[in-house]
Amino acid sequence: MAQPLLARLREKLPGMQLDLLAPEWVAPVARRMPEVDEVITAPFRHGALQFASRWKLGRALKARGYRQAIVLPNSWKAALVPFFADIPLRSGYVGESRYGLLNLLYRGGDKAMRQHYARLAEAPGQEPSQPLPEPRLRVDASHAAATRARFGIEGRYIVLCPGAEYGPAKRWPYFAELAARLDTPVVLLGSPNDAGAGAGIGGRNLIGKTTLDEAIDIIAGAERVVSNDSGLMHVAAALGRPLLALFGSSSPEKTPPQPASSHVLWLKIECSPCYQRECPLGHFRCMRELSVERVLAELAAP
Repeated sequence: MAQPLLARLREKLPGMQLDLLAPEWVAPVARRMPEVDEVITAPFRHGALQFASRWKLGRALKARGYRQAIVLPNSWKAALVPFFADIPLRSGYVGESRYGLLNLLYRGGDKAMRQHYARLAEAPGQEPSQPLPEPRLRVDASHAAATRARFGIEGRYIVLCPGAEYGPAKRWPYFAELAARLDTPVVLLGSPNDAGAGAGIGGRNLIGKTTLDEAIDIIAGAERVVSNDSGLMHVAAALGRPLLALFGSSSPEKTPPQPASSHVLWLKIECSPCYQRECPLGHFRCMRELSVERVLAELAAP
C-alpha cells in the first residue's frame, strides 16, 4: 500500500538514500522493492511500547544523519524512533495526537490506502498526481526456480491463499471445494497462523512451511492466484500474477490489489464492509453467499 509513495519520492529526489524501517515479518517484501536502498529491521513486538528499545534504536540511527522521516503507522509509539534520532523533518498523519513528535502534520486521509500514503510525498493539503505508480517486487528468476524445485513444485500450478491474519470474517469458506474442482495442481500458501484455514484442502499444503521469501518465489511462478484479502494477495498483485481476490468483511475500495492483472469478487451486501474479525451478525453472508461456481466462472473467463 505504501510503495507508490516510495516510487513518487524516487521521482522527486532520484539521487536520495531511501531506507525503510520495518518489522522483521515484512522485511522480505521491503527488500524486493526497487525503490528501497536498505531495510532496517525494527526489533519491536507487535503492540508493545518498548520505550527503551525505541530510544536505543533512535540514538543509533542519529549517526546516519537522515534529513526526513515519514511515519506511516498512525500510532504514537511509531513516531518515537524518528524523534529520538533527532531527524529534523518528521512527517505523517496526526494520528494519535502526535504533536511535537511529528513536525510536518497531515490531516484527513483518503479512502484508498495507496492514495492515503502517496499524499505524504506532497505538501500538506496537496494531492498526488495520477495515476499513481504501481507496486512491483523484484524476483530473481533462477533463485525463484531453485526455490520451487526445493519444494518439489514443477509445471503449471495455481496458488490458493485461504488464510487472512485479521480473522475468520475475511476467510472464504469454500477453498476445499474449489481445490477439488480445479484441473490444475494446487499449492497452498500462508503463515503458520493460517494452518487451520488450510486444513482439509487438497493439493500441496505449504502453509507455515515456507519463509515469506520462499512464498514470494512460489507465487512468482503461479499460473493464477486465488486469495482472501491478505498480505499475500498484495504480493501476488505486485508480482503481476493473474489474481482473483475475494473480499467480504473488508472493502476493495480501501485496500484493493493493483488492477493490472487482478480481479476482485465482492458481493457488497448491506452490512459489508464491517471490518470485524468475526461476523457480528452470525450469518457470514458476505463470504458464504460467494459461491464456488461464481469463483470458477471468474477463473474461466478470458
